[in-house]
Amino acid sequence: MRWLCAALAAPLLLAVALGAESWKWQLPPGMPEPFVPADNPMSEAKRALGQRLFFESKLSVTGGMACADCHETARAFTDGRPRSPGATGELTDRGAMSLVNVAYSQSLGWIKPELRPLEAQMLEPLFNEHPLEMGLHGREQAVAALLQSRSDYRAQFRAAFPGEAQPVTMPNIIKAIACYERTLIFAGSPFDRYLYRGEHAALSPAARRGMDLFFSTAVGCARCHSGINLAGPWRDASGATGPPALADNGLGAGNLKVPTLRNIALTAPYMHDGRFGGLEAVLRHYGQVAQHRGRDQRLPARELTTAEQRELRAFLESLTDPAF
Repeated sequence: MRWLCAALAAPLLLAVALGAESWKWQLPPGMPEPFVPADNPMSEAKRALGQRLFFESKLSVTGGMACADCHETARAFTDGRPRSPGATGELTDRGAMSLVNVAYSQSLGWIKPELRPLEAQMLEPLFNEHPLEMGLHGREQAVAALLQSRSDYRAQFRAAFPGEAQPVTMPNIIKAIACYERTLIFAGSPFDRYLYRGEHAALSPAARRGMDLFFSTAVGCARCHSGINLAGPWRDASGATGPPALADNGLGAGNLKVPTLRNIALTAPYMHDGRFGGLEAVLRHYGQVAQHRGRDQRLPARELTTAEQRELRAFLESLTDPAF
């Protein structure tokens, strides 16, 4: 079953490799070329290796957990849990964030704005000890040796990192997975079709009214959920960035990254602590937070009517890419 999930994880529109060192992005309408660090250029061989490693359970202390176990394809690369378990069953502090269009995120994770780019973020789940996630701290050489012992992996690493005498290393494992994650670009939702492809019938009348509410100054959802990902800032090939990544949620939890709303219908439970199991509960909450506006001016200026909540839900559901 894992190989089937891996096959399904390939986006509809990725890129075409033109050789060992050449890469040409083929991006959906409206999506700019992602920023790629100079020390980890894209290649098809590296992307393919990274995809395989993303689904490789040997990259955990128990040998039974892969990156894909917390980032499931069918759930838009989340896991459906309020708090994700690590390899030994210990619960992490928060749920797994979606990796869809993660190439456009300037900062990663819930609480550490300094985690950028993907190569830096990956150090957290791989080597964290409190809480333990993949549990590889101190086992870097052992994992590399395990992969080195397999002829199929040796061949893939040589193709992905040509010219290196010993390419099977933990830094290269991280680079390959980051390369794969940068290709998880999906923009086929009804909202994308409406906005970037001119398909005006892609959004229902209720979804269009919800979209107007979402971007209105009175409701103000877009004050926090903006940019390509309807989240925090995004970053393109030029290095340009959007508005600040972190926002105080007004609930006493401190600064937390504003998550993407793309594919939101697939990524329950919601909020940083998974307190809400459905979109109706989220909208009821934000429909009644006018009293909290003194703590965060980005919150709605007034309470939302039941009809407005229904229309906002219709818009949020239009953000789901049918590829999932």
